[in-house]
This record gives sequence, structure tokens and C-alpha cells, in this order.
Amino acid sequence: MQDEPEVAVLRYGHRPGRDDRMTTHVGLTARALGADRVIFPDNAGQSRETVEDITDRFGGPFDVELTAELDATIRGWEGSVVHLTMYGERVQDVTGEIRETRRGDGEPILVVVGGEKVPFEVYEAADWNVGVTNQPHSEVAGLAVFLDRLFGGRELEREWEDADRRVLPQARGKRVVDGDGTGD
Repeated sequence: MQDEPEVAVLRYGHRPGRDDRMTTHVGLTARALGADRVIFPDNAGQSRETVEDITDRFGGPFDVELTAELDATIRGWEGSVVHLTMYGERVQDVTGEIRETRRGDGEPILVVVGGEKVPFEVYEAADWNVGVTNQPHSEVAGLAVFLDRLFGGRELEREWEDADRRVLPQARGKRVVDGDGTGD
């Protein structure tokens, strides 16, 4: 969100062919719900292309990066690291503290979203291990709930810059117009 410390999402792990859709959805959810960028493993090129295409068409700003250094990204992060895991502290118990640290110290946040099995070192490197329920569920759902709680719903009012297309909300049907609001 603009004028606030950065929120980046790191997708930890990607199995080509198996995780393509899920990794893409992590990126799309990060974009739609207020993060500033997503960092994918370097073997998730198709997911990168899809998220960049959506950003080009529906607006930004939002950045997509690839890295071969997932662990180094976490270790070198200059700010707070939040690892989303069903084994973590309850989201409702720690989100206020995370929000205050971000605003008070001006610290950027790296939100780590696991794919395949996450090594114990990630749990140790995180400032917070956060569980959105302590039940098995989708990492995309966990990311969505966490970001919504982090931003307190403000991300839903975001204005998108340089959009070629815009969805006009309506009770029934679908309506997509040019970025300037004209046409169908």
C-alpha cells in the first residue's frame, strides 16, 4: 500500500507442473490484497509471466521477481519476516503486533508462503510464525486472510494505476471496461 513500509510475499518452493496454478494464485492474491511485490523461485517463470500480464492489464504498481536464493532472501531481509504456517501463533493474536511493528518502526515485511515442505530453518528465521487457523488449508487462503487483517480492509479500496481494463462491480453479470472507463 502506498506511503507505508513495503510488504513483499516470498513463495517458498515451486514444483513445476504440480504447483504452477497455486504459485500463480499466490502472486495474484498478493497483488490484489495489498502487497507491493512477490518473489517466486527461479523455476516459476510461467507464474511470473501470468502475474505480470494481469498487472499490465488491470493496473499496478506491483513487481514480480524470480530468485534462486530463497533462504538468502529470508536471511538478508531488512525488516520483519512473517512465515504463514498452520503450526504458528494464531493470526488473531499477533496481527496487531505485526501491524504496529511495521508502522512504528517503518519496517518492511516479508511474508513467506510455503509450497513444498518448508525446512525448520525458515521457522527459526521468522520473526513470527503465523497460523490462519491451525488446520490444513490452502496457502492462498492463508495469505488472503493475513493480508486482509494486516491492512484492516483498506486494500479493498485501492486505486489501480495505468490499468488497461477495469471491472465494474454489479449485482449480476460481468462488465469490464477500458481503463479510462469507456467501452465494454
